[in-house]
Amino acid sequence: MTDPTAPDLTDLVAEWLDWAEVARRLDVSVGKVRTMIRDHQLAAAVPVPGEGQRVPADFLQGAEVVKGLPGLLTVLHDGGYDDRECIEWIFSDADLPGRPIDALRENRGSEVKRRAQAMAY
Repeated sequence: MTDPTAPDLTDLVAEWLDWAEVARRLDVSVGKVRTMIRDHQLAAAVPVPGEGQRVPADFLQGAEVVKGLPGLLTVLHDGGYDDRECIEWIFSDADLPGRPIDALRENRGSEVKRRAQAMAY
């Protein structure tokens, strides 16, 4: 059950993609998307009850996963975060100039990963 005090993910993430759309954009199968989520190369959550899991569109850049995202997700998961908590942090952390997802998309992931490591341990 979702924590009622947790932020509403639809307020944090502007666009969500279902697994089929992620597969289409990455030119892989839906099964591969499932594996990527399981292996923490991507993260997924249920933004709206009853809709099923979705992936934030900002996790993709063109036909690729945003550089540095898989490593960041691994650090956060190793620190005990689940996918929903990872998405919350990536889209809302106020300790950086901008959100962590913006830093990753602008190839400024070193500071994001360092902060995630400090936070996770």
